[in-house]
Amino acid sequence: MLKIYGADLSSPANKVRFTANYIGLDFEYVQVKIREGEHRKPEFLAINPVGKIPVIDDDGFKLFESNAICKYLSCKHKSDLYPPDFKEQAVVDQWIDFVTMHVQAAYGRVLFNRVFAPFAKVAVDENSLADGLKFLNRFLPVVNERLGQFDNLAGDKFSLADIVLVATLDPTEVAQVDIAPYENIVKWRNNQKQQAYYTKTYKEYGEPLKKMQAQQQQ
Repeated sequence: MLKIYGADLSSPANKVRFTANYIGLDFEYVQVKIREGEHRKPEFLAINPVGKIPVIDDDGFKLFESNAICKYLSCKHKSDLYPPDFKEQAVVDQWIDFVTMHVQAAYGRVLFNRVFAPFAKVAVDENSLADGLKFLNRFLPVVNERLGQFDNLAGDKFSLADIVLVATLDPTEVAQVDIAPYENIVKWRNNQKQQAYYTKTYKEYGEPLKKMQAQQQQ
């Protein structure tokens, strides 16, 4: 059986679960306790030598890097998430790369400095936080305009590009990112959060964080 190793607060890991649930795959989800350093232990490094999540073990075939995993699962199971036509595929790849390198990277800066750094009691990097917000102000309007032109990010068809965007936007409330000015994004995102692939994964992104914060306060 397919095993997906991840953590609930990892957007890259969640995009893999979204993909598997969209395709309708049976899989075992293995929680990796990052705070306890499980990703650095020999048994995990035997699965992923770079010591990061997500990683999959598909009946002995091991693969890391979330976008590569999502493409692999889609191709293996002939899902329409990743179209076979090379031009359509190129457009999907274009938006996957854009979201990953620009939007997700910026969200990561904001989320770490507003949530994870204070939680772990480490210094907040104000410059990194400012850069993250600056990049979001630059790149979210691009996404918003695109979703005003098309039903989905790569065009009229739902694709892996949308899965990547959903996972990227998931920490919005937790990270206190204001997306209200981007009406097309808000409308599109609210619709995605009602879809079966999302609700089968979890009710909302921030639930595990709330539990950890409550435990820390005890």
